[in-house]
Amino acid sequence: MSVFFILMIVIFIIGYCAIALEHPIKINKSATALLLAVILWSVYALMGPGFEHETILVHLGDTAEIVFFLLGAMTIVEIVDRHEGFRIITDKIHTKSKRKLLWIIGILTFFMSAVLDNMTTAIVICALLRKLIADKHDRWFFCGIVILAANSGGAWSPIGDVTTIMLWIKGNITALGIITETFIPSLVSLLVPLIAITFMLKGDVERPEINDDSELSTISSKQSLLILCLGVGALLFVPIFKTITHLPPYLGILFGLGMLWVVTEIMHVSNKENYSKLNVSSIITRVDVPSVLFFLGILMAVASLQTAGHLEMLSKSLDKLGNIYIIDIIIGLASSVIDNVPLVAAALGMYPVADAAQIAANPELVHFAQDGAFWEFLAYCAGTGGSILIIGSAAGVAVMGMEKIDFIWYLKKISLWALLGYFAGAGVFVLISKFILHT
Repeated sequence: MSVFFILMIVIFIIGYCAIALEHPIKINKSATALLLAVILWSVYALMGPGFEHETILVHLGDTAEIVFFLLGAMTIVEIVDRHEGFRIITDKIHTKSKRKLLWIIGILTFFMSAVLDNMTTAIVICALLRKLIADKHDRWFFCGIVILAANSGGAWSPIGDVTTIMLWIKGNITALGIITETFIPSLVSLLVPLIAITFMLKGDVERPEINDDSELSTISSKQSLLILCLGVGALLFVPIFKTITHLPPYLGILFGLGMLWVVTEIMHVSNKENYSKLNVSSIITRVDVPSVLFFLGILMAVASLQTAGHLEMLSKSLDKLGNIYIIDIIIGLASSVIDNVPLVAAALGMYPVADAAQIAANPELVHFAQDGAFWEFLAYCAGTGGSILIIGSAAGVAVMGMEKIDFIWYLKKISLWALLGYFAGAGVFVLISKFILHT
């Protein structure tokens, strides 16, 4: 191997260690990811053979589709949240029973994350838990279940997780394909831990004292309901938009954001107080832009490795395992330590989608066709595997930041249940795939 080839690997490993150790070293992972991308491309441009500027533009275009989609989706969710749309759902929860609350939170999170994405749902539900549970460690435990449920729910939806968004936008999976083939395994990955935990939980949760001094809202319940319906409708419309127009999903999400923006402008035009607080220009400043920049940086960093040939070498190493299911399971387990975004990005670079001619020449490539078993199982494994450790997913990192959950505490209290659910769902997927769908 050449010097530049090894140098890029070393730089990537150092950068990744810095990302994984974000909290101890006190350097935001978004800053590290951006630096990592620029340094890797610079090394390749200065030392690598056959560098062309157009190559960066191609990768930037692919990455921009994902970035703009995330930016639009996160803004829509923030608009709904600022208009108190989610309170319509959360205010319906009155039980104090730990067992009932476990199932309510778990199932609610599972289905919400399929629509809103796992990170956003985790943030919303954990914010709700602050109003429902006073004891810190009880709340930590339920937040751990939220991480597990959010990642399971995001794995079966084309818009539920960044990795499924990536696979969908790239054309490796279709919206119908990912739902039909991974819904049951994803549900099993949640139900198995919930059933096991149910027998352990006893008693009621202690509710926190209600603070009536909070700022009174000037939003009516009808306005909140309208924005909730429009926001969720805009997110659900994206797959329909793609099917009808055959245009990229990011245009569908931008269309929904534009419509919601117009409605909120009209809604608040006569109320200056509301307009100053609730116009989209103000709300958009609350969007988690650092997370978007993290995805930009890490995807471009992986793209540099793909261009330099590192992913092709890795692909050949994994191919020696001789089993697509084992490869995906390994990727899923790795995603508990390393963020699933670059792992899926690496897989996209290692294994191109097989067309009809390639499959005719080599029938084994059927697993790599659009909606093939490899891609569907990759979505499941990369999505749910991140639950095993709290740093393994965007939902986990977000909740860790909100609740200051200790890494070791999560490892002791939640990781075993997440691992149990992961392998249970994986077993169900392989069973269905091998004996029912993909023979």
